[in-house]
Amino acid sequence: MDEKNGIVVYCASSQHVDPRYHQVAREMGALIARNGYTLVNGGGALGLMASTIDGAADAGGRTVGVLPHFMIEKGWANSRLSECIDTPSMHVRKQTMASMSCAAVALAGGIGTLDELCEMMTWHQLGLFTGPVIIVNTDGFYDPLIEMFGKMQALSFMRGGDIPAVVVATPAEAMAVINASKTID
Repeated sequence: MDEKNGIVVYCASSQHVDPRYHQVAREMGALIARNGYTLVNGGGALGLMASTIDGAADAGGRTVGVLPHFMIEKGWANSRLSECIDTPSMHVRKQTMASMSCAAVALAGGIGTLDELCEMMTWHQLGLFTGPVIIVNTDGFYDPLIEMFGKMQALSFMRGGDIPAVVVATPAEAMAVINASKTID
């Protein structure tokens, strides 16, 4: 795999969410595949992670899941992955996913997704990750977080005054940001 042909997608592993979020995740996976990128994610067999993998695989794309060894031992790896990378820890998992990717996308998710998103925003701010970091704000899911980022900006807690992420409403808009960033390189 071309080291920087991946797009890492962070999203929920929970199955018990509104079907519209699964639809968005499938669409994101399919768009990644159709645009010639590799889907990189946490490789889970459930939730939105599984939906992104299904979308990419159904569109004929390559899917790479990065899981810490304990998750593989528990049988949490998705059977539709093109490749499953075994890491010794969650920290190495996140670093591995970022190192394979030219962009990072956050779909709806829980605390793990928020952790991954904020880490990528920090890395972007520090110049450790140079691709776009994109928040897909499906039906206003991230509005409270975006409001908090606005407060951080207003009170001068954001370095440079900018939120180190692009907020979009749909997977198609996320893909447009990614493709535009590749033409700038």
